[in-house]
Amino acid sequence: MRRRVQGVLLRVFGLLPRRARRLVVHAVAPSFTVGAICVVERADGRVLLVRLSYRRRWGFPGGLMKRRETIDEAARREVREEVGLDIELVDEPAVVVAAGSRRVDVIYRARVADGVDPDSAHPMSPEIVEVRWVDRRELPELQHEAAGGLVALARRVGAD
Repeated sequence: MRRRVQGVLLRVFGLLPRRARRLVVHAVAPSFTVGAICVVERADGRVLLVRLSYRRRWGFPGGLMKRRETIDEAARREVREEVGLDIELVDEPAVVVAAGSRRVDVIYRARVADGVDPDSAHPMSPEIVEVRWVDRRELPELQHEAAGGLVALARRVGAD
């Protein structure tokens, strides 16, 4: 009986106009936020950390995508807005899906763009209270997303 009802519902769904089918899918499918996180590296191997006004632990520059923006554009924009640096993205990103919080993070390795002084990084947004370049071997306590991002990047590099 259940199978028959499902079959009827699928046939009805197939008869709906495309826009109506999309509305149905959006109504029943989970929605996720998508953000970019950038692990910005200097030539000496140090990485750029930021401390947010509303978080205790350190993280990497990043944030949510805007409508009609690619994830690469979001990554570069977020770093520029948060710490005032232009960056170049390195390699392919890693992706972390957090089903519980309905969040997808795209984690990039990045470097400071040519001609930009890494030491010019400073808080540019009210949400950033501190910026610091840190040796990878001496990382402070990281936000959950930042730690997960590093693990995802390491796994991706190890898989290549």
